[in-house]
This record gives sequence, structure tokens and C-alpha cells, in this order.
Amino acid sequence: MLPSVATGGGPMARRTFDVVDVTEILAHWYAGRSKNQIAESLGLDRKTVRKYLAPAEAEGLAPGGPPVTGQEWRERVAGWFPELADAGLRQVTWPEIGKHHEFITAQLKAGVTVKTIWQRLAGDHGLAASYASLRRYVAANVPEETRREQVRVLRLAPREPGQEAQIDYGQLGRWLDPLTGARHVVWAFVMVLCCSRHLFVRPVIRLDQHAWTECHVKAFEFFGGVPARLVPDNLKTGVDRPDLYDPKINRAYAELAAHYGCLIDPARSRKPRDKPQVERPMPYIRDSFWRGREFTSLAQMQSEGERWCTEVAGRRACRPLEGASPLAVFEAAEKGTLAALPAGEFVLAEWRTAKVGPDIHASVAKVLYSIPWRHIGKTLDVRLTFTMVQFFDRGELVKTHPRKQRGKQTDLADYPPEKVAHFMRTPAWCRRQAAGIGPACTQVIEELMADNALYRLRAAQGVIGLGGKHDTARLEAACARAIEAGDPSYKTIRGILAAGTETWPPAAPAPAASAGAFLRGPGEIFANVLPFPATAPGAAADPAATPSGHPADPALLAIPAPPGRPRPARAVRAAAGPARQDTVPAAAEGEPLR
Repeated sequence: MLPSVATGGGPMARRTFDVVDVTEILAHWYAGRSKNQIAESLGLDRKTVRKYLAPAEAEGLAPGGPPVTGQEWRERVAGWFPELADAGLRQVTWPEIGKHHEFITAQLKAGVTVKTIWQRLAGDHGLAASYASLRRYVAANVPEETRREQVRVLRLAPREPGQEAQIDYGQLGRWLDPLTGARHVVWAFVMVLCCSRHLFVRPVIRLDQHAWTECHVKAFEFFGGVPARLVPDNLKTGVDRPDLYDPKINRAYAELAAHYGCLIDPARSRKPRDKPQVERPMPYIRDSFWRGREFTSLAQMQSEGERWCTEVAGRRACRPLEGASPLAVFEAAEKGTLAALPAGEFVLAEWRTAKVGPDIHASVAKVLYSIPWRHIGKTLDVRLTFTMVQFFDRGELVKTHPRKQRGKQTDLADYPPEKVAHFMRTPAWCRRQAAGIGPACTQVIEELMADNALYRLRAAQGVIGLGGKHDTARLEAACARAIEAGDPSYKTIRGILAAGTETWPPAAPAPAASAGAFLRGPGEIFANVLPFPATAPGAAADPAATPSGHPADPALLAIPAPPGRPRPARAVRAAAGPARQDTVPAAAEGEPLR
């Protein structure tokens, strides 16, 4: 049973003794004080004093003897009262707790608190020991390695002016846009200068790369300078791959740091205590700036945020600054230590990746951009600004396009030449090529392009293409021959070149339009088949009659021969002489036909 302690004449309270307490009692007694004086001065019961002095008196020790050091008293107490030196000897519940020693050690290594371990032991394993007993057991029996992992070292806040700024996002709440009626979740971009505690707040509704970079630019303009080191959280718009020793910084964020000449030192992943100066003001920002206020637009909200930082947050009494206001400390000690802003304006850029498809286009921000065909199947790095889009293959620039908001951007030069020959050979191109061949070819192309040029573009391309298969002089002669024939088409010119007739002399001029065609009449055609009555004696000969004696159709005689084409064979024979004689004798009258 634990000893009791008198407290002002009231009831006795229980107290746990250790080696130090007993050593103090022995030191007072050995100095010559009575037991009653010891009990009164130390607030102990006299029976308790007698209990712990009994072993010394049994060994023959007496007050006023040779000097005894504190270490000697502690060694003697540990021998007289071993339960005081080894706490496990007086803990009746420790043997029961010791059955779950491995489970407790594993839970502590996993980061589970002692309170949760006790709840799991009581609920799942039926442990009857109290939470206090488990705490004492853990304090006395947990291995040193496990305890070492529980040691927490707080990051020392830098006091050097202009050396560090901590950055983070914090959710403010929901906001109804009165212009569009849409509801948005509003976040606060916060940058805090660690020395003066002066802060910059900018509300945003999007957490993309553009908003992250733009907020940094506005913060540097607000402070009028750049701190030497930035400590952001490990969000994707700032850090691509978190790592304690070699974090991979986002390329757009790295461009910003290079432009402003500052160092990016991300906090450890899931370690908010690495940036306490920006974590602590978040509740204050939500309460003082956001709650109970109405905003008409995002722009008005952002301008109010800058005003609030200067007039409200900047003038508050800050306890870490011993009651001084952050704005006053900033103006007096930190503003002059910030690096100067660069002379040139920073171009906001965003980096992405895109894969080149079989159609040599890559999709970036819902727009298709053409890439040189040699990069089909590759994944390229893409840099987007307000005005242009750049594609990089392992750091080498391979294509640049003006940025579009939607649709498709195609450069035909990115295709293999043979794949887009039709699109490259425009009407203007055909005219330029024809002018280099000759006037006849130029005339042919002009006639083809005179009416519905796009529909007849392929024919014009075909004529120009003949120059690649034949000599241009032959093509020029063939075009001239086709013009003479009255048919300046692709098929005609190709046929002339195939037959090799482009150098033949021109055809004889066509006869007069009044010359009639020579046509055979039915009498000549059927002279050997049916007998026809002879012409009456004395009848005048019909000048328009055929050699068989029958008149020709006047309408047919009036048809002229087509210019530039050979006369019909019948007309040629008629012009050469009289019709041929019948070789088969006519049948006699009344004789049957054979």
C-alpha cells in the first residue's frame, strides 16, 4: 500500500515514492534532524519516515557519522528497497500487459498513439489494465529504437530578414457568383514572410498551374521584392516528385524561380510543422477576412484581399513579435533585405506532356497541333503561354505554333512531301510551274483554271506532273498541239506525248462549210438485192443524186465535215472517182432471188 501524506490537517493523500525521495529523507536524518522535524518539513507521515529509516538504523548508521555522498545513498536505497529502483516489481498489471509486448511495439512503430493502443488492447484482446498502467509500461519497457522514432524536432523559425517565405493553400469556403449564379469553392493562396510575419492573401477558384504561378508574381509585387528561399507544400503545381534530399520541382515553377533568382525548398511530405508560419494564420484568415462578407466578383475579392493584408492583418498585434505589428516590422527590418524585382516581366507558362498520333497531331488544351511526322508515337514536353505553344523532345525544340482556343492547327510542311502533294500544289503553284514550261502550257492551265478552279485543280496538277515524266520541251509542244486540235485537256496532252505526235505538222485546213457530204442512197446499197426501176429516158440528171442514181437527202448533204478530223471513207471514195461497179450481176426480171 502506498504511503499517505498529511495535507493541512485534512485527509491523507496517497503518494508514490522513488529513490530520490528516500535519499532526501536519509540525508535529513543523517544531518541530525529528528524524525518529527523530517515528517513536518517534507509533509510526510511519521510512520513513513520510520519505515525508510529502519534499514539504516539496522545497519548501525547514526546521525553525525562519516560523510556519505548522494551516490552512496542511492546505491544503498536501491539495495534496501529494490521495488523503488525497478518499477516493474511494484506493478501488478505489467505481467498481463507484457503478454502483448510485440503488438505494442509494432503499433508504436506504425505511429499509433498509446491511447489508441490501449483501446485496441481492451476491445480486441480483453486487457483489464488501465490506460495509466499502459503508459507507465510503455515508458519503462519500450525499446530505445521505437522511442527514438517518436522524437520530434521542431523546425527552428529563421529570424534573418528576407531569407524565407512559406507558402500554402487554405480553403475559405463556398461562394455564389452573382454574375453567373455558379457556386465555387474559394481557396486562399497565402505567402508569409517568416521574419516579420507579414502575409499576402489572394483568393482563387482554380488550383491549376497558371493560378499558382500568377499568385507568386502578385505576391512578389505586393512585397516589393523576392525572399531568398521559398518553402511551399508538395502540391503538383509546385513539386512533381517529393523527396527529402532531391525533390523534382515543376518545370513552370522552376522557370519562375530562375527568373526571380530564388531557391525552392519544399517542406517534407505530410509534415505541416515544417511550415508553421503559414499553417497557423489559416484560421485567422478564414475568420477575419472571409466569414460574414459578401463579394460581387473574384476580382473584387482579390483586391479586398490585398487591402485586408495591409490595413487589417498587417496592423494586428503579433505575439511572436512581442506585440509589434507585422507591417511595422516589415517596413523597419525586412523590406530592404528582399531581392529586387527583375527588370523584365515574367511570362506565365504551363508545362504539359502530349503524345503524337498517327495523324501527326498532338492534343494540348483541347486543341490539335501538328508535329513533324518523324516524331509519331513520341511523348513530347509542351510549354504553353498566352500566345504560343512549344513542343520539346528531350529538351530540343521541335515545333512552335501560335496558340488557339479551339479547333486544329496544321502545318502541311510537317507531313511527308508525297503525302500532301495535292494540298501543296495550289492553283497559284500550277500557274508558276506552267510559266516556267512555256506559253502553251500556261494557256492550257489558264483555260483549266478559268472556271471552277478547285474542281479542275487535279487536271491542272496532272498536266504539270507530265513535266516530270517527259521533257518540258515535249510537254510545251504537246500543249500547243492540243490547243490546235481544240481539246486542251489532260487526256489529250497525255495521248499526244504517248504517241509522240507532238512534232507532226499541222493537219490540212477543213473544207468549206457549204460542201455536202457524200452519202450512199438506197439504190446503191440494195442494187444487188432488189431491182429498181431505171430512170426515164430524157429525164434530167439530178445533180444531188448519188452514184446509184438516187437523190441524196438534202439535210444530210448540208452537214459539213468536222474541222480537224478526217473525212468519212464514203466521202473519200466519192472524191476519188465514180462508185465501184457491182461484181454480182443483177437478177433478171422475174427470176427468183438467190
